[in-house]
Amino acid sequence: MSSSEKIRVGVIGAGTNTKLKHIPGLLAIDGVSVDVVCNRSEESSQKAADAFGIPRIASEWKAVVADESIDAICIGTWPYLHAEISIAALRAGKHVLTEARMAMNAVEGQAMIDASRERPELVAQIVPAPFTLKWDATIKAVLDSGDLGDLREIRSIKTLPMNVDSSAPLSWRQNIEYSGNNAMMLGIYYEVVQRWIQRQPSRVWAYGRVFSENRFDPETSTDQTVRIPESLTYTAVYDDGLHLTGLMTGIELGNGRDEYAISGSKGTLRLDLQTGTLYQTLIGETETILEPKPESIGSWNVEADFIDSIRSGSPVTLTSFADGLAYMKFTDAVKASFDADGAWQSI
Repeated sequence: MSSSEKIRVGVIGAGTNTKLKHIPGLLAIDGVSVDVVCNRSEESSQKAADAFGIPRIASEWKAVVADESIDAICIGTWPYLHAEISIAALRAGKHVLTEARMAMNAVEGQAMIDASRERPELVAQIVPAPFTLKWDATIKAVLDSGDLGDLREIRSIKTLPMNVDSSAPLSWRQNIEYSGNNAMMLGIYYEVVQRWIQRQPSRVWAYGRVFSENRFDPETSTDQTVRIPESLTYTAVYDDGLHLTGLMTGIELGNGRDEYAISGSKGTLRLDLQTGTLYQTLIGETETILEPKPESIGSWNVEADFIDSIRSGSPVTLTSFADGLAYMKFTDAVKASFDADGAWQSI
């Protein structure tokens, strides 16, 4: 597709990130229009259309996919619809940008990849984990340099109070019918690790708890059993001996902890996302702050990258369906270990 050809986008699911990032990002690109939007209700669809000057709404997502005037689909729904809409859109000849997490589970992720391979001329992209983009190139450069020596452990800690209040209603993240095997923000934090080291662990152990076993579901006006962990500790093992250890919890009040540490035989990198600081400590040296070179700093370019891939045919780098399937396999294995009270699971 030439750079002068107009690209018409249909939006399915107008949630927070779609309204904050995707629709404005698409509308800011020359030659791109958002022509139709479909949300969970006609009222919310119209509200989104009015807010962004979108000319049409659709009463169901299948109408957007079937619309022959639409070139690309932006999917902003919860994970339970990602696979079904993506596969239908690809088969209808539409390019696909889907919100993360990729799908409910790896089986759905594999089906999405299969559909994309049937139409290799179409772009199939997942919204990437965004919070380390500023430092990704710097971290990968340090890893490639060998300054840390042989890698021994990667540690991730993310705490937040999303599940503390037992009286709070069931959210979509706690509803397995909408979220699948995705637990809290586990998948998006693991995606960053696989971006840095470009390989996958062979097995994983996980143990967690659901402290509020039942929550009121406003949609059904009934109490629902919570099956997604509210706190989770995990360890993954790579074939070369590297360990990934992590804590993902939704029951910690306060300002929270949000960081990664990459430790090798000669040094450690520590990324503190609370303060936005990357530290390096090598044997015999004091801890220093690594400032990314301006030309290496990544930023949110999701919508522009999507359109560029459509126009130029360049491959997707952040994030491909293959990358998404890899993190879904990890997520599935963590959930299986949690369900089995900490039994080791192959990935």
